[in-house]
Amino acid sequence: MANDTKTTQHRCSFCKRMVTIHDEYDMPIYDPTTGFAICKNCIREINHYIDMHEAETKQEEKHDFAGQLDEILQKNKPHIIKQYLDEYIINQDRAKKILSVAVYNHYKRMKYGYENDDGTEIEKSNVIMLGPSGCGKTALLSHLSKLLDVPFAVTDASTLTEAGFVGADVEVAVRNLYYAADKDIEKAEHGIIYLDEFDKIARKSGANNSITADPGHEGVQQGLLKMLEGNVVEFTARGQRKHPEAPTIKVDTKNILFIVGGAFVGIDDIIARRLQKADSSIGFGAEVASKDEKPKFDELIHQVRPEDLMHYGIIPEVIGRLPVICTLESLDEDALLRILTEPKNAPVKQYEKLLAMDHVKLEFDKDALRAVAKKAIERKTGARSLKGIIEDVMLDVMYDIPKSSEPRKVIITKACIDEGKKPDVVPLDK
Repeated sequence: MANDTKTTQHRCSFCKRMVTIHDEYDMPIYDPTTGFAICKNCIREINHYIDMHEAETKQEEKHDFAGQLDEILQKNKPHIIKQYLDEYIINQDRAKKILSVAVYNHYKRMKYGYENDDGTEIEKSNVIMLGPSGCGKTALLSHLSKLLDVPFAVTDASTLTEAGFVGADVEVAVRNLYYAADKDIEKAEHGIIYLDEFDKIARKSGANNSITADPGHEGVQQGLLKMLEGNVVEFTARGQRKHPEAPTIKVDTKNILFIVGGAFVGIDDIIARRLQKADSSIGFGAEVASKDEKPKFDELIHQVRPEDLMHYGIIPEVIGRLPVICTLESLDEDALLRILTEPKNAPVKQYEKLLAMDHVKLEFDKDALRAVAKKAIERKTGARSLKGIIEDVMLDVMYDIPKSSEPRKVIITKACIDEGKKPDVVPLDK
């Protein structure tokens, strides 16, 4: 075989050195037709310059973003953020303040990191949100991201599994943000990730234990640690299988704000037991609490502590990387009534504008709105079911209205909500 080896010489078109070729693969690029050739040394140097250029470009982009931080901070002071959220979200004043301060401090942290190199590192203000279903957790964050004009991605934490199980890897959360940023890595590295249904990945050895299989829930929490504290996360593009030779995309999570949230069903009982244990006393003078005196959910949820979350099944390492605890109250009938009509994007306002395009005026009786709120409470789904309830009532109306262009008035009564009666349609003068 050694006698078959061909030895030739070619001149590199870049460095002009003669390269002796002992094997056809020695010269990475050679075109026998034109004589164009590049030696291995020149390819290494070209790659080195490309890497240097990419690093310089990234550094310039960081400086550009650092220069914008003063303007971002000026426009997004906590009271300004809360005023904006008040236009869309009813109640939850405490949660609005917590999120406003957390976001403001997050950008101040970035500004400090870009401008100072004194070895002091301000930790991230990652947030954990607790509140019943339909209380406004996702809506709060959705409007917050619009105000800040940063990429925002929601990932269902319950779909995440430890590597080796059927499901999505934890890196999916960062990949979703990358696509929300239109594949702009620089934008993605300053975005917000919301992990919904976070309580569903509590380890089964916690208070919410179950007889069902645990698909690596504790492993999922361990996998999230690297992202939460701020590290470079590698992931493959959508549609590509994960294997050693697959091209990967790298995103640094150092300046990504993580907010996790869930209903945490049953955590109020854990808080109540802790408080009862702390307040209990033994002896003749001890007061015996009545069973009817059990504190309400809203009174308990604001007293949640890290140890309650640990007892629920969240591992201590994760809790340590979620320093800000944000709690939301349940929505009562009056709050749901306000949600129907007051916010800029209130469901009633949406349907009024839709029907106005067909020259129809929509009117809701007060009793009808209250009936909608009561039905949402009965379903125990909070504000998220309000639009669905109205949609059921409006379906036939919206189907029939376009048949005529005559100006009309549609009146929704309590009977329409409770008994399924058809809305009153009254002609209007042109």
